[in-house]
Amino acid sequence: MNIIERKVNDVTVLDLEGDLALDENARFRKHVSGAIDAGTRKLIVNLAGVKYVDSSGLGELISCYTALQQLNGHVKLLHINNRVQYLLEITKLDSVFETFDSEPAAVSSFATWTGRIEDVAH
Repeated sequence: MNIIERKVNDVTVLDLEGDLALDENARFRKHVSGAIDAGTRKLIVNLAGVKYVDSSGLGELISCYTALQQLNGHVKLLHINNRVQYLLEITKLDSVFETFDSEPAAVSSFATWTGRIEDVAH
């Protein structure tokens, strides 16, 4: 898996390319941990280049979400494919993760976000 990290204003965007699966999860986890340690609290995971997500990959997204929530941060998903959308729906995680088809919309969704629990859409 390739991961490119970039900043858009005060939002960190991780562009993923490859599979978010068991044999690639350590790289994703390490990258997310590094971003959080560097102060990231607003994170967008761009899945446009991800063709396959298995259950362990979904678990990594949940871990990312939980880690940021504990620090009053938030993660949003960008450009999810039909398979990931289906996984989110059957696991009821579509009520946890905000998803976007447009990067500007995802970035601007943080504009009024203060990190308070009432700012999180469920």
